[in-house]
Amino acid sequence: MPKPIFVAGRWREGRGETIASHFPADGSLNAEVAGASAEDVAEAVEAGRRAMADPAWRDLRPHERARHLHAISDGLSRRADEIARVQTRDTGKTLAETRALVASAAGTFRFFAAALETLEEELTPPRGDVLTMSIHEPIGVVGAITPWNSPIASDAQKVAPALAAGNAVVLKPAAWSPLVCLKLAEVVEEAGLPPGLFSALPGSGAVVGDALVRHPDVAKVSFTGGTSTGRSIARIAADKLMPVSLELGGKSPNIVFSDADLDEALAGALYGIFSSSGQSCIAGSRLFVQRPVYDAFLGRLVEATRRLRVGHPEHDGTQVAPLIHPRHRDAVDRYVRLAVEEGGEVLCGGRPPEGPAYEGGSYYLPTVIAGLGNGARVCQEEIFGPVVVVLPFDDEDGLVAEANDSVYGLAAGIWSSDYRRIWRVARRLRTGTVWINTYKQFSISTPFGGVKESGLGREKGRHGIRAYMNQKSLYWNLGDRPLPWAGL
Repeated sequence: MPKPIFVAGRWREGRGETIASHFPADGSLNAEVAGASAEDVAEAVEAGRRAMADPAWRDLRPHERARHLHAISDGLSRRADEIARVQTRDTGKTLAETRALVASAAGTFRFFAAALETLEEELTPPRGDVLTMSIHEPIGVVGAITPWNSPIASDAQKVAPALAAGNAVVLKPAAWSPLVCLKLAEVVEEAGLPPGLFSALPGSGAVVGDALVRHPDVAKVSFTGGTSTGRSIARIAADKLMPVSLELGGKSPNIVFSDADLDEALAGALYGIFSSSGQSCIAGSRLFVQRPVYDAFLGRLVEATRRLRVGHPEHDGTQVAPLIHPRHRDAVDRYVRLAVEEGGEVLCGGRPPEGPAYEGGSYYLPTVIAGLGNGARVCQEEIFGPVVVVLPFDDEDGLVAEANDSVYGLAAGIWSSDYRRIWRVARRLRTGTVWINTYKQFSISTPFGGVKESGLGREKGRHGIRAYMNQKSLYWNLGDRPLPWAGL
């Protein structure tokens, strides 16, 4: 029997197409899910609207709402190993990574619970005999659409602040990874959140996602995923005059200056592109290395890449696990073939691994490509796999020009021992995040998002709650006479 979904506080079969989750390591079937339909979206949104208006939720003080977030955090921590194993089966990520992602999700709910309890309203400076203040109210039912590459963490980054703000949330996960959000729904239910405030609706983007974005009672959509889908959501949102948060693609430059600690830079370059099997929007897929150290650094990079352990995601020591799906692996391979057509040289990897251990899986070897300019398609288009293109550069101005020569602007890394140079370059890079002598480090307390075609808006941070609220101004008359205009 297909697994049920969580609609408006009830577990039942969805009315849409059945979704299959397969284990990327060998292609075996994990489970089938009775996916959601547009009708299920309508039911979830209506239930969310009613639940928000119920005094049992509407009238809770911030510290009382925060208790629900703490309870969800505790539930995630209590069931961490179980949820991590489900996510490994669902996505192919290593257990080490999925355990870290569940811990991150629990921490996200804790952080926003604490932020909610201490978030203050504002008395604004008076301009007459009127007391003025600014307050914030829930924005309405929120549509949260999350990707397959790190579902539980992405889910928490949207659900936690939206609930903290007093909203209802309808979560739509990627069709390739439907199981993790259902575990989150179990935790939410166990935590005692009032029914209707949270729904988890696995299903196709064309049906469930579209219905969610277009629904007239959805007041905001927060989306993480591909840029083309983000554009479509933005067009619909423009017609609705609905705010959106869009965290989209990336083609991040990772920059190694000749004065860097090259051991640290090498470790950072490897982690920046090959962790998560390269399936990361902030992956350091364009590796710029200053000319004096380019040849030596490239040689060390190739040697270290060949030593990376490609293997089963449930085995200890695996560094590079399978990609999410055979279709995605094939798309990555097509980009490598394109790089060769463009004149690039594949220095290592460039194909699926061979042998019985990899049969049936969506594995791809970590790949290093050289010999291309920044204008090549593989330097401009997001590959979303374990493929890095290494590019030499000579001076700071040329480097900044090439690093910024991209439609994307999500993240970047700088490796140098010159703090003045780091400051100059970091300020000139058109990205939402810059890592300095490190890479792919995150804090829920620090806002995250992109510029250009990498998206709109920010998530995380203390004021991430405000992104799910409307601001209202109140004017209190302190005068003792009627308004003079009426002549009374």
